[in-house]
Amino acid sequence: MADRIAALAADAVPLVLGGDHAVAAGTWRGIARRAGHAPGLVWVDAHLDSHTATTTHSGNIHGMPLAALLGEGDAALAGVPGLPLDPARTCIVGARAWEPEERQLLERLGVRIFDMAEIARRGLTAVFRDALAIARAQGSGFGLSLDLDALDPQALPAVTCPEASGLDPRELADALLALRGCDDFLALEIVEYRPDLDADGRCARWIAEFAAAALGPDGAELRDKERRHGAANYAPLPVVFQRGEGVWLWDVAGRRYLDMMSAYSAVSFGHGHPRLVRALTEQAQRLALTSRAFFSDRLPVFLERLCATFGYERALPVNTGLEAVETALKAARKWGYTVKGIADGEAEVIACDGNFHGRSITIVGFSSHRQYRDGFGPFPPGLRRIPYGDADALEAAITPRTAAFLVEPIQGEGGIVVPPAGYLARCAEICRRHGVLLIADEVQTGLGRSGRLLACEHEGVRPDGLILGKALGGGLLPVSAFLADRAVMDVFRPGDHGSTFGGNPLAAAVGTEVLALLAETRPWENAERLGEALRAQLRTAALPCVREVRGRGLLVGVELDPAFSAARSAECLLARGIATRDTNRNVLRLAPPLVIDEATLREGADIVADTLSSLPR
Repeated sequence: MADRIAALAADAVPLVLGGDHAVAAGTWRGIARRAGHAPGLVWVDAHLDSHTATTTHSGNIHGMPLAALLGEGDAALAGVPGLPLDPARTCIVGARAWEPEERQLLERLGVRIFDMAEIARRGLTAVFRDALAIARAQGSGFGLSLDLDALDPQALPAVTCPEASGLDPRELADALLALRGCDDFLALEIVEYRPDLDADGRCARWIAEFAAAALGPDGAELRDKERRHGAANYAPLPVVFQRGEGVWLWDVAGRRYLDMMSAYSAVSFGHGHPRLVRALTEQAQRLALTSRAFFSDRLPVFLERLCATFGYERALPVNTGLEAVETALKAARKWGYTVKGIADGEAEVIACDGNFHGRSITIVGFSSHRQYRDGFGPFPPGLRRIPYGDADALEAAITPRTAAFLVEPIQGEGGIVVPPAGYLARCAEICRRHGVLLIADEVQTGLGRSGRLLACEHEGVRPDGLILGKALGGGLLPVSAFLADRAVMDVFRPGDHGSTFGGNPLAAAVGTEVLALLAETRPWENAERLGEALRAQLRTAALPCVREVRGRGLLVGVELDPAFSAARSAECLLARGIATRDTNRNVLRLAPPLVIDEATLREGADIVADTLSSLPR
């Protein structure tokens, strides 16, 4: 082993996977020979592995490799050619089982031991940071040797010498991410794996995760790859996320962030909700896709639950919110021709200034945002726009050719704009009186986000057509739908509209579980209560840069004075561990997962207020 590693190219970073930890004598002597000096070493192990031939209780070299690497002990290990480790740059993490002679040797040599008692007291993150500082002290390169018995055997049982109450594997994987940013990291060793004890492959999966965490590319490299190989239609903030759980996100350096955006409301139930992940994985193993050329056993259940939850007779499932909007527009136009009697080719649909319904050619034809339209015309005819929040403008715009009015109950991308009280109810009355379909786009506001099941419910409005998406997929995959009664939906005939993936068994299974969670947990109640508290907390802060705090439920917008930049504020918040983005009208969006608890939200709001209080102009 030492010879093979010593012969590797100078820029190679070897990954050694082994059984007994005695292999470390070859790994790290080989690294020393290749580098020309002894490396620093973080030794992660439940045991100290520091017996010598005179102290061993068993005579087995299994308990001797670290002592040998330090130049003491059995010649079969200590005699492997290469420089011995420097005790001042060697440390042990996770120890919890040893004999007195081992600890005495290490303490005599000056090796730092971070045992489980210290980790329990200080936390693994802080301990690992100190361990790296020791191993990297001289800047001449270091490595990490991980004995899997350092981990809790309940999580990783496939080891030879399990010891109770070890490291949490998820915490260790997060800690190992710090190695990606270490340009002096020389090698990773993972040992004591017993495949014969790993029937379900659980330990093998963790080994792969540990290796990927330590050896994967850092954030800068990943961002550069995306810039070089991806289209430039997005300008992400400078962070690369690799894991999410509940309301939290972790980047590739292991840093944790509070998610205050929820992927534009798609992650309303939090990242990786156990029930939704289970529904996804179980269905993926059973049947994921057939196309709508056949029936599946999951879609009928989803459609029935969808219609029952929102009170409509029919639903048409698709994938993205954009597809659901296009479906609604097609339904409205055909309804206008076949039911209302509008002359062929003359149907009109009205939308509002500041809208965001998607980015297809048809939908950006509605947009008042110059960039969304620039370079993409000509647009389909029959698309009109009126000021948002002005019911009189709607009445004035309606003609005998008007088939539908498409509106967001709260404009999300438009700047978290809440219309005047009574606006939506008056629009509904106008549409009824003129025989115009009222279609509500609740892709962002639906499923509890606004403090009601649907944002339309704030004014007791039941639209003729309802567009849902984002949260309907549980933050796991795209699921959307257009809902209406038979009077509207029955204009479709086989072949009129379709989608290969729309309504697939996988999406239907996840969507059904989302609706079950919705009914059981009633997240809109939490959103209503916490949203009021969040807005009150930010208003009470009386921040000079803030012009207005507005919203409903946990869809909150903080509009800044024009002298300050909402985009810049999002960057400043990212540096403080808050992940969100700005939106139109110089507005900062605050829309955490609906599962957030009061204490976490209050702490997040404190960070937001403190950051905005010192925001640079």
